[in-house]
Amino acid sequence: MATILYLAIILACVVGMWKMFEKAGEAGWASLIPFYNLWVLNRIAGKPWWWFIGYLIPLVNVVCYLLLSLAIAEKFGQPVLYGIGLFLFPFIFYPILGFGNARYETI
Repeated sequence: MATILYLAIILACVVGMWKMFEKAGEAGWASLIPFYNLWVLNRIAGKPWWWFIGYLIPLVNVVCYLLLSLAIAEKFGQPVLYGIGLFLFPFIFYPILGFGNARYETI
């Protein structure tokens, strides 16, 4: 039973990120490839390439991912609390972002 729940959570994250990537003008399949999806998330959030190095450092990666989540929420016109939701509950907030009416702002 726990395996089914775990797979459902992973599926919700992947499908939500796929749609969110497409909204941001990126290829949806990029959400499936480990590390590359993080690279693309950085691009969507408008973060520089060297931020990727922070994800490889323990504890720094948590801070970097929190700041990345906040930046993604901002790029989609969402409040700070939504960014915290992306960080804590991605299986809920990425599908809402992907399938909802939020628009990606390139500015």
